[in-house]
Amino acid sequence: MNYPDDAFEIGEVRDFDRLVGNLVVTSGKHLIVPAKGAPLYWPHQQLPWSLEDNQTVHHLGIYNGERCFSVDIPETRWGESGVDLAVQKTSLRDYLGKIPDGLFRLLGRALQINEWYRSHRYCGCCGAETSLLSGERALGCDVCGQSFYPRLSPCVMMLITHGDHCLLARNKEWTRPFFSALAGFVEPGESAEQALRREVMEEVGLQVGALHYFASQPWPFPGQLMIGYFADYAGGDICIDDIEIAEARWFHYQDLPQIPGEFALSGQLIRAFVDRCTALYGA
Repeated sequence: MNYPDDAFEIGEVRDFDRLVGNLVVTSGKHLIVPAKGAPLYWPHQQLPWSLEDNQTVHHLGIYNGERCFSVDIPETRWGESGVDLAVQKTSLRDYLGKIPDGLFRLLGRALQINEWYRSHRYCGCCGAETSLLSGERALGCDVCGQSFYPRLSPCVMMLITHGDHCLLARNKEWTRPFFSALAGFVEPGESAEQALRREVMEEVGLQVGALHYFASQPWPFPGQLMIGYFADYAGGDICIDDIEIAEARWFHYQDLPQIPGEFALSGQLIRAFVDRCTALYGA
């Protein structure tokens, strides 16, 4: 696996007959995949319908040694009689933790790029139609000169630790009864570290001291960059905001509740904490 390709060619392909590689097909927020379920993309020769002349195919990069592209197909096309028997509509969330990380990122990249292209066909400043800029992933307005790039929302994720305990919380919107690390979006004018301290105070009323960067992760729901930290507890009593957080508690590393899988940055943070405590205090 060699995705993503750091030297991938920026650009779009309009001559589908000359395209060689695999195609990730989306329709809005959904993936359109072969009815057999694997693989989750299409060799370009096996696409069960023809692309229209005005459809744009976006280059994603290299996956498993082959070029990969994406295209968004309206439901009226992939739902055509005969075609509907060969395809199925699905959500990327259905594959969380079930497919290789590189493939998950490839599919997430396709969904985000297609959504950016679909939602920026007209300028948000003057309303004129936009067009692809040469040599970069951007749509430009010829009337007012604005450029529109695919956007990511930076989001901090923090595991607060206090000796052999960590603080985990349960979000009100979660349908499954599991706990995770705290998280929140970075606001305009904030650094990631400032956002972390603000979010911790807002959500659970605690102060944190030293911060230790852990790792980052792209998260395509709908388009975030998760930035993970360990945060040392510095003071205060748990006081949940009762808006987003339903419950927050300290947990001993040997007595954890149900937590996210290792496919998620939160799960990786928690497991790294457990490994560290096991090395210090024993299993």
